[in-house]
Amino acid sequence: MRIVTRPDFDGIVCAVLLREALDIDTRIYWVEPGEVQQKTARIQTGDILANLPYDARCSLWFDHHVSNRPDHDFKGAFAVAPSAAGVVHQHYKASGHLDDRFDDLVFHTDIIDAADLTRDQVLQPENHPHILVSMTIQNRDGKEAPYWDRLVDLLRTRSMDQVMADPDVTTRCEEVIRQNRDYEGYLKTHTRVAGPVCVTDFRGLDPVPSGNRFLPYCLFPDTLASVKIRYRDAEKTQVLVSIGHNIFNRGCRVNAGHLLSRYGGGGHKGAGGCTLDAAEAQEKIDDMLAILEANEPV
Repeated sequence: MRIVTRPDFDGIVCAVLLREALDIDTRIYWVEPGEVQQKTARIQTGDILANLPYDARCSLWFDHHVSNRPDHDFKGAFAVAPSAAGVVHQHYKASGHLDDRFDDLVFHTDIIDAADLTRDQVLQPENHPHILVSMTIQNRDGKEAPYWDRLVDLLRTRSMDQVMADPDVTTRCEEVIRQNRDYEGYLKTHTRVAGPVCVTDFRGLDPVPSGNRFLPYCLFPDTLASVKIRYRDAEKTQVLVSIGHNIFNRGCRVNAGHLLSRYGGGGHKGAGGCTLDAAEAQEKIDDMLAILEANEPV
């Protein structure tokens, strides 16, 4: 039995809950949603998928993304909910496999994954430990799995104060604070506003800067949605596109998950992503932008 999930805060908390509820100590298999959709992930019988698209080879599946709503029978649980961790938590509390010990962790996972944040939480994440720790989870070169594994163990067995005191976590939090300061400059330089959409194009930068994904909504408060574009690989054969609704100006009528599912991706109503072949990426990006600028329901 193996936990298969994605390397973000929701995925990590899913792994915490599944390990606790099912007493699993096998190595976690970390994959991105696109790897499941493209059938490059090595899913096998006995796997428990969480916070990822469904794969018929798995034995249990837990998810909450509207674009992944099932039309088939499966074992596990699905709900359009703030987080996949919340779906796992509710499922195993109902069966008596989990108690109230992780209620606070799941509460914070819900608000982070649903982007139900205040301006202070966005602009001053250093004052909000769960949010700051969530920003340390990055998948830039595929070599971060030992840190993700470490976070699962820490969040399962220690208080948040103890997690923050861990030397590796402390170092990474300090780096995130520095990155966020620099990121504002990158956003201002590489973002254009197209009607109700702010479009950040990092394809000309190597390495691609990391930073607070909610910051565009403070810098460009009159927009309704953001689009971020960057290359996925050093060879520049694939382009990553992320779309998000402005969490402080909630007038976007386009379902991001549904829109991105047209291009092989998916996500929530308010946020999602997809991977495009570089040769045809710009045409598809232009199509997405036209839909977002029109701001009609999708």
